[in-house]
Amino acid sequence: MTKAERRAALDALALNRILILDGAMGTQIQTLKLDEAGYRGERFADWSCPIQGNNDILNLSTPDAVRAIHTQYFDAGADMVETNTFSATLIAQADYKMEDLAAEIASEGARLAREAADEAEVETGSPKAVLGAIGPTNKTLSLSPNVEDPGFREVTFDQVRDAYAEQVLAMADYVDFFLIETIFDTLNAKAAIKAILDLRNEGKIDPDIPIILSGTITDASGRTLSGQTTEAFYNSVRHANPWAVGLNCALGGKQLRPYVAELARIADCHVLAYPNAGLPNAFGEYDETPDETGAFIADWAQSGLINIAGGCCGTTPNHIAAIARDAKTGQPRTLKDRPQAMRLSGLEPFELA
Repeated sequence: MTKAERRAALDALALNRILILDGAMGTQIQTLKLDEAGYRGERFADWSCPIQGNNDILNLSTPDAVRAIHTQYFDAGADMVETNTFSATLIAQADYKMEDLAAEIASEGARLAREAADEAEVETGSPKAVLGAIGPTNKTLSLSPNVEDPGFREVTFDQVRDAYAEQVLAMADYVDFFLIETIFDTLNAKAAIKAILDLRNEGKIDPDIPIILSGTITDASGRTLSGQTTEAFYNSVRHANPWAVGLNCALGGKQLRPYVAELARIADCHVLAYPNAGLPNAFGEYDETPDETGAFIADWAQSGLINIAGGCCGTTPNHIAAIARDAKTGQPRTLKDRPQAMRLSGLEPFELA
């Protein structure tokens, strides 16, 4: 399939059932039990600083393992997988002195996911999409890292925008969507959005690759780390005309439900949700079983809250299989279409069909 054909096929599928996203890449990488040498592989055997924990570098040092994880999620029933590129920016890679490798990491991560998706597409006869994962970086534009200097920022908006532009350009040939995810600082997300829009306007990427946005409600306050409610978050990014908007990470399905319901009430695009496998225990591990996670998704599906469901931290292929199974007990959220200009202007409230 071409990208246009795949997106059209996914649009058609989304009218009839909830689409399934993959689960946690990091959780599966942990099962590999890689030590420092495992992360380095042959290519980085003599690297000047420790790189264990840099999951994105595995795109270059252990590519077969990354591709296999994508395949496991497709086998579990995923329609979409995220690239292993959450930290594939020069800002995030600076922690490992790998700034100069960021674009290569992003490109290879997207290529590996595309290979797995193409293979699954042939085997199943169904569209299999690749979402170019764009994480928040380890720097924030809205908050100072120094409590004694609230105005201090470690990076500028333009620096973050440029880092994202490099990542987006590196992934563009392989991905069907750009997923700006785990948004705790909406200003960082705006830098990523601007990078995509700028590259579109410059003719450097396919202008038809849609944007998906996913925020993170950090705790029971119901706000992102930078202080926005779900409604405020949505209204501050809706100008990007996202194909889908959603929530992920920090909370499990039980805690995330009211915020997913709020998005379902206000969003005029698809709604996406991929919770953690519950809350971490005292050892930082996730105990929620696949059936328990699936039950939360079934509730959301039966309540007409979501169009796309998957899993974040602690979820495995078994969790995704349960989500795919239980999502079928409900119907996808629907909304009445209205003119694009009206949607973006906010002049007319949306109506659920």
